[in-house]
This record gives sequence, C-alpha cells and structure tokens, in this order.
Amino acid sequence: MVASTTTESVNGHYDWAKEVKEFDDTEAGVKGLVDAGVAKLPRFFVHPPEVLKNPPTVMSNGTAGGAPLELPTIDFQGVEKGGARRSEVVEEIRKASSEWGFFRMVNHGVPMSVLDAILEADRRFHEQPTEAKMDFYSFDSRKKVRFHSNEVFREQDSASWRDILTCVFQDDKLDPEVIPQACRKEVLEYVQWMIKLRETMSELLSEALGLSSDYLSRIECMKSEALASLYYPVCPEPHLTLGTPKHSDPTFLTLLLQDTTGGLQILHQNQWVNVPPVRGALIANIGDLMQIISNDKFISVEHRVLAQPIGPRVSVACFFAPSNVAVTKPFAPIKELLSENNSSIYREFLMKDYITYNKTRGHDDISTLSLYKL
Repeated sequence: MVASTTTESVNGHYDWAKEVKEFDDTEAGVKGLVDAGVAKLPRFFVHPPEVLKNPPTVMSNGTAGGAPLELPTIDFQGVEKGGARRSEVVEEIRKASSEWGFFRMVNHGVPMSVLDAILEADRRFHEQPTEAKMDFYSFDSRKKVRFHSNEVFREQDSASWRDILTCVFQDDKLDPEVIPQACRKEVLEYVQWMIKLRETMSELLSEALGLSSDYLSRIECMKSEALASLYYPVCPEPHLTLGTPKHSDPTFLTLLLQDTTGGLQILHQNQWVNVPPVRGALIANIGDLMQIISNDKFISVEHRVLAQPIGPRVSVACFFAPSNVAVTKPFAPIKELLSENNSSIYREFLMKDYITYNKTRGHDDISTLSLYKL
C-alpha cells in the first residue's frame, strides 16, 4: 500500500513507475489509500499548480462581463410528442447545447426512488471490503464490467482522486451475472430508465438540429451505454489534486446523476463555473462526437471534478455510444446540416480509429476535435 508522498530510487530520484505499480498491485483503488490512513498524497496524484488554478473559478450565480453565469435548467414536463411544451423544450435544448454544451434536466421522468437507489448502490459497491472488489479490478478496457481507479500510462499525466465501476451495455445488453451482486439490481433498473430517456433525448436533439425526430435513432449513434459508478473519497490534500481532470466526453451524450456533495465544474467563457447538485435533477452534456456530427451546431465542453476534504462524493454517469453496427461505419458531419455557406468542419473517420485514439491519448495530447478538423 502506498502511504507516503514519494517513493525514492537508489540514486535519490523519484521512481514514478514503482509508486504507480505499488498502488495498482493493491487492487484497492483510492479508497484503499484512505482506509490505510494516508495523510499525504502519493506524488503521482499531485497536479501542477497551473492546472489546478487556471482559469479562475466563478460561483454558479457569478457574472462575466455583466451576464449571469447560471447553468440552463430545462423542465421536461409536457415534452411528449404532441405535448404542450415540446417546441419550447426543443428550442431550450438547442440554445443550451449550442451555448453551454451542458444543461440541467428536471421532471425528466426517472423516479426519485430509482435515482436514490443507484446512488446508494454506487456507494455500497465501493464501500465493500477490498477483497469483495478485487475480482473486478482491471485495466482491460475490453471487459464489459470492471473496477479501476486510474489508467496513468505516462509520468506527466497526474492521477485522479476517485474510483470507478464501469458496466458496458453493448446494443443495450449486458449479461446480468457479470454485474457485481452488490449493485446488480439497481444497475439493471437504472439503465432501463436511461434507455427510455435516451429515446426521448434522441428525438429532441434531432429536432433541435432541424432534422426529423428519428434521425439520431436511425443512425444508432447512441445505441450502447457505459454506466460509470464513480466514488470520490475524502481527500487529505484536496488543493494538490483533482477528482477528475479537465476533459470533454468523447462519446455522443452523457447523462449524469450527482449526490448532494457537489464538486462538478464546467468551463464556460474561459472560467470554471460550479454546477451545484439539485436533488432529482440530471445533468446532460454534449460529447465530442455530437459536436462533430452536428458540425459545431452543438458544442462539447470541458469539465472537471474537484477533490474535496468532505465526502465521499458519489455520482453515476451514463455515456451513450454507437451500436455494434454503427461502430463499423464512417462518421462525419451530417450532410443535411451542410450547405454552400456551411461547409464541413470535420473530416470523415472510422469509429474504431476514433476509439483507439481516445483510449491511448494522454491529458495533454491534441484534442479529439482538433485531430479530426479539416
């Protein structure tokens, strides 16, 4: 177990590889460090000061140039086909997706009991004894279910203060028996609600792009789900690290459920804006792939999670990705969105190449969007 700030080699230099291996070999994750009573961060968790402090942070109700910085909240009441508010909600989604890349969803139809149950199941899995989780610990991204903490391949990539259980439903399917028993029932129920909500979101996002309501559903760009149950333990030195570093999501769409702890920030107008949790609400954010196929009509925005001296914080993120069939096809900006005055910003690419790049890129590598720009 790693319980000191550094591991020194014989010649007095920091042995990064040795410390990372010691951490990985415990198969206990970050919670294992906390359980062991670590008071100082292992060095590979420490982020450079410029990463932690720049750009500045503003409160969610702060201002920039006189404009209020408040994450858009969209009420989904009456959004069903023919519903009284459908056109209004479509316009709100279009505006939020093009200006913020994020929005809060209320009255989305997922019962509060289901939301509470998945958060409790998230906590229950991660707070089991290490021995109960070790069989699931893996860095093999081909596994449909795996428990892991950090995939730090290079010394310049600092680790994050959090653990993750990921369950991948390819084409909406996953063998229930491979899901940990501690959270199996809740994961299966929650994903069914996410699939139902995805169908609604597919229609609304299609309409917000000016397309037929079944467009995104027909191209099967969100037919698979990766459910990430995240656990952010109390951090002894939160000013030195992050729960999750700055990133944009490489998929099409993410729906996030937070507990009441807070810590999520999004980058808006070159400032970090706090996104306080609202009980019963979900956070939707546009992914890189949606920005690409929408030809920048919708934007994928960088975000992060702070490490905190309180907690643990739990959250559940559902990432929507293409079906098995769609993965084999090329992707590019949707032709119906292009014109003489609005030419394609991105080149065509194969999804398998896109996935490979995102699995291996480091924190400071060229962004996915830049890589595919013409």
